[in-house]
Amino acid sequence: MEAKAQGLESVYMALSTAVASSRFVGLSYDDGMFVLFCNFDRIHVLAEPKQRFCDSSPRLVWGTQQMIWTPSWGAMTARPSARILSLSKPKKDYSEYQCRCRPVIGGRPPLAKFGYPSERLLRLAEPKKYLPAYLEQRARESPEWPVSPAARNYNASQRILELARPKPLHPDFLPAREVSRSQKVIVSPRTIELSRPKQLHADYAHPRDPEWPVTEAAKRAVATPRVLELAQPSARPRVGLTAYNPDAFRVKEAALKAACSQRLQELAQPILR
Repeated sequence: MEAKAQGLESVYMALSTAVASSRFVGLSYDDGMFVLFCNFDRIHVLAEPKQRFCDSSPRLVWGTQQMIWTPSWGAMTARPSARILSLSKPKKDYSEYQCRCRPVIGGRPPLAKFGYPSERLLRLAEPKKYLPAYLEQRARESPEWPVSPAARNYNASQRILELARPKPLHPDFLPAREVSRSQKVIVSPRTIELSRPKQLHADYAHPRDPEWPVTEAAKRAVATPRVLELAQPSARPRVGLTAYNPDAFRVKEAALKAACSQRLQELAQPILR
C-alpha cells in the first residue's frame, strides 16, 4: 500500500505541474480517477476571430487601394535610375503572334495552334555571321583551290614513297578457310544428340487454364462445422465505440491492490548522476 500511495502521489505531482504550466484551472482525484477543470472563459476568448488591421485604424478603409502609410515628399520627388526604369517596363505580350497564321499553300487548312515565331526565335534562327577581320585575313574564298604546277612536278623522296605504301599483313597471318562441302561430312551420334532441343522433364505439369469446370464431387460437398466457423468474418468493433472509452483513465481494482516487487522498486529508483 505504501508503494501504491507513493505512485499515486508522484502521478498527482506530475499532473499538477502540467496543470500549472497550462490553461487548466484545477486537478482533483475522485474514486480512482484524476479530473481536470478547464477555464471555459479562456476558450471563448481564443475562439474569437482575429481583428483586422483596418478595424483599429480610423484612416484605413478595407478593400481600397489606399496606402497604409503616406509616402514622404522625398520619395515622391525622387528621380528613378535607368535600371529602375528598365525594370518598370511591362513584359511584352506574345499572345498576339498566336493569331497570325502563315499563308496557306496548296489549299490546306492551317493548324489551329500554329503561328509566326517571335522576334527572339527569328533572331536565334539566323546563321552565324563571319567577323570582318576573319574575311580580310582569309587566304582563299573557297575550300577548293587548283594545284600549282610546282606541286604537280615535284619528285617525291624515298621516305615519302615508303610512307605512301599500304600496311602489309603480318607474315604469320592465315586467311579464313573455305567451307568444305557438307555432302562429304558424316555427323556423329554425339553431334546429333547435342543438336536436339532441350526436352521438358517427364513429371512436368503444364499450367492449368484459368477456367475449368467444377467437379460433381465439389458440387455435392457439405462443409464441416470447422469450415463454417473459419468462413465467418472477423468481428471488429465500430470506430466510434473504439475511440470512446469511459474507463480509459480509471485505475483498476487489481492495480490498486497490487504489491510492488523488490525488482520493480529497484527499477523505479531514479538514476544518480
